Amino acid sequence: MTNSELQKTANAVRKGIVTAVHSAKAGHPGGSLSAADIYTYLYFEEMNIDPKDPKKEGRDRFVLSKGHTAPGLYSALAHRGFFPVDDLVTLRKLGSYLQGHPSMQYVPGVDMSSGSLGQGISAAVGMALAGQMDDAPYRVYTLLGDGELQEGQVWEASMFAGHRNLDNLVVIVDNNGLQIDGPVCEVCNPYPIDKKFEAFNFHVINIDAHDYDAIRAAFLEARETKGKPTCIVAKSLKGKGVSFMEGQAAWHGTAPNDDQYKTAMADLDLIDQNLA
Repeated sequence: MTNSELQKTANAVRKGIVTAVHSAKAGHPGGSLSAADIYTYLYFEEMNIDPKDPKKEGRDRFVLSKGHTAPGLYSALAHRGFFPVDDLVTLRKLGSYLQGHPSMQYVPGVDMSSGSLGQGISAAVGMALAGQMDDAPYRVYTLLGDGELQEGQVWEASMFAGHRNLDNLVVIVDNNGLQIDGPVCEVCNPYPIDKKFEAFNFHVINIDAHDYDAIRAAFLEARETKGKPTCIVAKSLKGKGVSFMEGQAAWHGTAPNDDQYKTAMADLDLIDQNLA
């Protein structure tokens, strides 16, 4: 896909996020929106996957370690064809397969159930180790929040991944700088993120999470890196695309009301017009 096509797709993913969270009257829009460009590139360009055969042998794996941003993952999966886009409005509804955190039992395309912060990267490391031991062709991707880096289990998993030279593993940090309690640097400072991963034997790439040239180059560099896992630190904007959500910690886990929903969709419609 061209950068323009990816931008348009990401905007559709963002509309799906806002629509789902508004319908549920609950959920996590801020970190879903900040990662929408990463979700879009992974599912529409980077990963070897097949919506018609979600469990195909040899497929690439993705683990959403920051599982609360499931609306972003669901919207990407739906727009990629894993299930109907219309189902996004059932988010968190009783009986829906699209619950607040992703479940591998019920959601096509989800490779690992997640939600408890810090655990997703451990599952991804296990998948990567299995691939290394089996000499399998698949690659493993996992998305973490920057606030999630405050979990000790993240660093246990990273130490193991670096020690075992898991070059089929790509860790992506959605570095939007905000968590539910405020700026990550004030809650419990994880910086410098890049130097920490380097200390655990990772190849580290710092990028703008909304620049598709940078995203494309980073994932290519990760593929070409041998002998160590890669960490992509993606500097992003919380609430990206929705004017009143951008850069606001309050939208970490708050659903828009009807009027706010209209404003948000108008913002995203304007982006569509500018991309036309």
